[in-house]
Amino acid sequence: MKITPLHDWIKHRLGCTETHFNRSAIERYQLERLNWVISYTKQRSRFYRELLVETPDAISSITGLAAFPFTTADDLRADPNRFVCVPQDDVQRIVTLPTSGTTGDSKRVFFGAADQELTVDFFKVGMSTLTEAGDRVLILLPSIRPGTVGDLLKIGLERLGCTAVIYGPVDDEEKVLKTILAENANVLVGAPVHLHRLARWDEAFHILPKGQIRTILSSTDALANTIRANLQSLWGCEVFDHWGMTETGLGGGVECEAHSGFHLRSADLFIEIINPETGELLLEGETGEVVVTTLTRNAMPLIRYRTGDLSRLIPGECSCGSFIPRLDRIPNRVCAGIRLESGFLTQLMLDEVLFQKMEIFDFSANYEKRALFITCHMLGEKWSQVKESIHYDIGQNPALQNEIENGNLKINISLVDKPNQGNPIQMYKRKITNSG
Repeated sequence: MKITPLHDWIKHRLGCTETHFNRSAIERYQLERLNWVISYTKQRSRFYRELLVETPDAISSITGLAAFPFTTADDLRADPNRFVCVPQDDVQRIVTLPTSGTTGDSKRVFFGAADQELTVDFFKVGMSTLTEAGDRVLILLPSIRPGTVGDLLKIGLERLGCTAVIYGPVDDEEKVLKTILAENANVLVGAPVHLHRLARWDEAFHILPKGQIRTILSSTDALANTIRANLQSLWGCEVFDHWGMTETGLGGGVECEAHSGFHLRSADLFIEIINPETGELLLEGETGEVVVTTLTRNAMPLIRYRTGDLSRLIPGECSCGSFIPRLDRIPNRVCAGIRLESGFLTQLMLDEVLFQKMEIFDFSANYEKRALFITCHMLGEKWSQVKESIHYDIGQNPALQNEIENGNLKINISLVDKPNQGNPIQMYKRKITNSG
């Protein structure tokens, strides 16, 4: 097993020799950058000039940041221009993040040329975990405009000596599989359920030759263990997972060959874990909300940004041999899922159950008036047996079992001809919708 390539990348970013590179060196660097971003934003950002008016101009340890106020998604929606620290002419890319509902302001995140270059560099290093020169990579992510995630990923891959082909989000499974053949792609990057649909379609119609896909990077949404196992079984490939969001500069962390958490982009990001209800800083190993402070962003730095993701910082050294900080998988978000009397139901929990059924191609879920409505798209003709099996397996979930037995929750399962593909330009995190 080789050590994550992020290890040496961060070592060089810090200017350390092998002898002097350790967790203390990372923390000293992060403290220096935290004090830089505090000073920088107080001088240049109208938002932080007002928010940080009563905070110190410097901190003496990285834990000192815990005394600073949080930044929230609502702050970004209210007036994102107040965050910007550079002249408008220096803004190279503005990403607008629509709300998940039909009303409300969108978040806007600004990037300068140097900010995007850092992301390209991270993509180059991160992708070297699963690619090598000569690989042909099909990118199944938004890539219509320059500076989008797919475009930056393509640049990073080409610097590795790979051929990167941009397709965009999966819109037609047969078309994508034929594109893989035409381009002789052996590496895929995409959303987990999109990738899973491709593998299931290929299983049914035998379009790709055995061994065509060597590695996969799953990104943009939570990767269920069941989906990972299915992809590896159906295609005989190795699946890597990535965590990040637009607010982190698109890239955040990537798994190594140990598949034991995301090695973080620690030269560019400082991660804290807090109690989502009290805001209290939690210890390494404790699960809470992920809070991000950007360390090197010029156009729109963020201080203590509440991501809404729930996770923990994994204690100790990775089995790959690296000690750089790792973030555990993201099982849920603070405001996602359905809170029931006997437990909490999440999209990922349903993914783990339903995608065990080889016939299930995709599904969506909606909760309304003590009823869970699951709409499935399947391949094959055994709907009645599959439906019965889904009812049984969902009923075994501890969060639902008592609710169902007591008559407080009904499960309604239906079949549709084709799943809702969503907006082909945007990528959304899947979640159980709640209609009340």
